[in-house]
Amino acid sequence: MELLTIGAFARAARLTARALRLYDETGLLAPAAVDPDSGYRFYAPAQVARARLIAGLRRVGMPLTEIKAVASLPPAEVAAAVAAYWQAETARTETRARQVALLLSDLSRGDTTMSEITMRYATRCETGAVRDTNQDATFASADVLAVADGGGGPAGAAASAAAVGALSGSASLATLAATIDEIDRAWRGKAITTLTAIVRQGAQLALVHIGDTRAYLLRAGELSQLTHDHTWVQQQVDHGRLAATEAAAHPQRALLVRALGGGPQPVEADLALRTALPGDRYLLCSDGLSAVVGRTALHTTLTGNTDPDAAAQALLDLAFEAGAPDNIACVVADVVTA
Repeated sequence: MELLTIGAFARAARLTARALRLYDETGLLAPAAVDPDSGYRFYAPAQVARARLIAGLRRVGMPLTEIKAVASLPPAEVAAAVAAYWQAETARTETRARQVALLLSDLSRGDTTMSEITMRYATRCETGAVRDTNQDATFASADVLAVADGGGGPAGAAASAAAVGALSGSASLATLAATIDEIDRAWRGKAITTLTAIVRQGAQLALVHIGDTRAYLLRAGELSQLTHDHTWVQQQVDHGRLAATEAAAHPQRALLVRALGGGPQPVEADLALRTALPGDRYLLCSDGLSAVVGRTALHTTLTGNTDPDAAAQALLDLAFEAGAPDNIACVVADVVTA
């Protein structure tokens, strides 16, 4: 049997070599042979059909973990599995639409009981010790806190800047979901970016999150992670396939399953409504900080520095002490009485 080079196979399957490498790394489509000296991948012509099926399932937004199961089914069962997936997705979308409508209705009413609060904040955004360019971006004001982490080549920096810029320029609780959709559409097929942001109206906070940037809350001495990473590794942990300790050092820990601009279908961001209390401290950060500085160190630093600027600088210093292998972005913000 004559094997195809990865380039020839990519053309036959109408995929990119990058996509094929991803499918190999995640166990979806292993090459038929690998050169032991060069590591070059070769594929069998019979694998073209499976590659096209995987690509088709990706286009409809199916997660990689589900694709692995569906693509292994007998051909007669694949259509039924896809129909079941789409029915479930439709139901989830309708449920989320109702939740968003209720959230925006609550937000639009505002809060008259604790309107006399504001935010004191500080930001840091550094290239780090290893990377040549910085694709992270931050923004902070009394009403908006945002951190984004771009990817997908040089355009990633522009995508992250555009994401925080869209919120900084026209952030509105009533139009927050629409703003996120606009960012997603604008960068679809060009670059991807994660985004974690807080938009304030009075004492009400809307937290929006997509990707692996994070938000933490320090309240009454307790540090809580408010966001859930949208990564392949986190999915494995959620399904019991990986332990949290294994995930922290996994080679695919940065592989995203959701990001703005990351797919042919509109992306779903996590939206949550919170109430701000004086004394709260929020930390928003990219994985350039959270991946190298542990939770205990985050807690100690946030509790040990009363000024947001001092806390942000101390966190940055910790990332550099850990080698700063990635870009580092963080926002530290305190809720205070006006």
